Amino acid sequence: MRYGIGFKLGLLLASFSLVAMGIVGYYAYASGRATLLLAAQRDLLTATQVLGRNFQASIDEISGDALLLASLQTSPVIAGAHDKAAADRDKQRLADTFTALMAVHPHYFQIRLIGADDHGLELVRVDRDGDKLTRVPAADLQEKAHYAYVFNTLPLRRGQVYLSDITINHEEGAHSGLNKPTVRVATPVVADDGKVLGLIVINLDLNGLFARLKSDLPNAYQLYLSNHWGDYLIHPNPAEAFGFDQGRRILIQEFFEPVAALISGKSASVVTSIEGAQQPANGLVAAFVRLPYGGSVEKNFVILGLSQPLENVVRETRRLGWNTVQMILALGVLAVVLAALVSRAVTGSLRSMVDAMKRFSKEQVVSELPAVRKDEIGLLASSLNDMQTTLVANMQELNESRQTLKHLAQHDSLTGLPNRALFDDRLRQAVSQARRDHTRMAVLFVDLDEFKLINDSRGHHVGDLLLHAAASRMEACVRNVDTVGRLGGDEFVVLLPYVEAYQDALLVAEKICHALNQPFDLDGRDVIISSSIGVAIYPEHGSDELTLSKSADAAMYLAKESGGNRARLFGHLL
Repeated sequence: MRYGIGFKLGLLLASFSLVAMGIVGYYAYASGRATLLLAAQRDLLTATQVLGRNFQASIDEISGDALLLASLQTSPVIAGAHDKAAADRDKQRLADTFTALMAVHPHYFQIRLIGADDHGLELVRVDRDGDKLTRVPAADLQEKAHYAYVFNTLPLRRGQVYLSDITINHEEGAHSGLNKPTVRVATPVVADDGKVLGLIVINLDLNGLFARLKSDLPNAYQLYLSNHWGDYLIHPNPAEAFGFDQGRRILIQEFFEPVAALISGKSASVVTSIEGAQQPANGLVAAFVRLPYGGSVEKNFVILGLSQPLENVVRETRRLGWNTVQMILALGVLAVVLAALVSRAVTGSLRSMVDAMKRFSKEQVVSELPAVRKDEIGLLASSLNDMQTTLVANMQELNESRQTLKHLAQHDSLTGLPNRALFDDRLRQAVSQARRDHTRMAVLFVDLDEFKLINDSRGHHVGDLLLHAAASRMEACVRNVDTVGRLGGDEFVVLLPYVEAYQDALLVAEKICHALNQPFDLDGRDVIISSSIGVAIYPEHGSDELTLSKSADAAMYLAKESGGNRARLFGHLL
């Protein structure tokens, strides 16, 4: 049987159409998948960096608690006491302080005061035991001088903090902390004459801390943490963590090979995808960062990582890809019959679709494909239009999530003001600009004098309303180029990048002081507070941001000691 040229041409055009549509569909699927995967990797890295900064901030906060406990008057008195009755009273007060601190920090396993004498005998110890907080009786207190966190802390000076390695707690009698991953934060207790009398030790629930830090992240995110050798400390499968404690080594770089660059110090962050034979359950997208821990990042660090299933990233593109395949098959069957009539239109339409997909892949520009036709080409164009719209919407959603995470990392969640990290960055820029232009700038430290009393008597809700209202008043007192930030608690800071003379900064300080002294209407009741403001001028009171901040802080404390409700220039009383 001989076939005519029309049939052959129709068959040829139909075959070509089917191949061309397959290329378009595959190219659209592959480019969309690659784009979404890249966006997901960027967002995952941003989330990991934010989680890392929050972890370091939490460690700093815990170190601050340890320093606070070491600075309490009762701590050195107990450690060096000779009067047993007086010491017992002070121990009870200190134990009550430990208990109150652990009540507001559920990730604290244990707080102890350990003496430098008597082989490191524990003097006061409060443990978390299930839902209870228990003060350990004197008969059960133990000698701890042989533990590294004790003999490594005692040689430190006042104000220094020791961070232990992250290990499993095998100390007997540790209650809830026994056989749990822990970090010990310790600082020496020093007498007025400089003699080290003992140390304060806070045992941290590592899993509890990261569960709290990870609570705002999507449930699909999985957490990894390793030490500087690569041993897992936290793993989605608990059996993989702390293998070295059981006589085996399970290393993160053996599964996530790019992490080896973090361990060797060649990179500060990596993102990777695990697919195929390495991860048969649909693959993983993961991001890791190298964080300093307990000292220089070169000498001691941890590796923090997040991952999510690859399926979560490419699920939408797979659905669209399958729909495209189905449509291509349907169009292929119809093309065999109609190829002679529509070959020219098919060729032109497919070319425009390929060009549109290329533009979309390279530039993320959505090209509206003509979908007015009622045939299969029109259906394909409409499907590709929907696919482009869906991919753009997904990318916009991912970008919005990334911007939200970036904003949370740089702003205070209560007042919306810049946090310490963002303020420090702006301060560095302002100092550099003033140094180049030989101009003046000013830093103001603001502390609300009666905030703690109001917060304790009226409740945290009123305290939060007061902080928010105070922040709004301070912003109303400064220029658009100025920055008002919140350092934490009731402490605020103001950056004035351009001032002609110190009187300009003092006028702003007095304006803020007066504004904060006006009544606040909170929950239908007037609340009156005052403020203490310290003012420091560049370059007179500091040639760098650290010195300038210390000068403003010192001036603020002098203003508070002078009775509050006033501003003080560093070195001058107003």
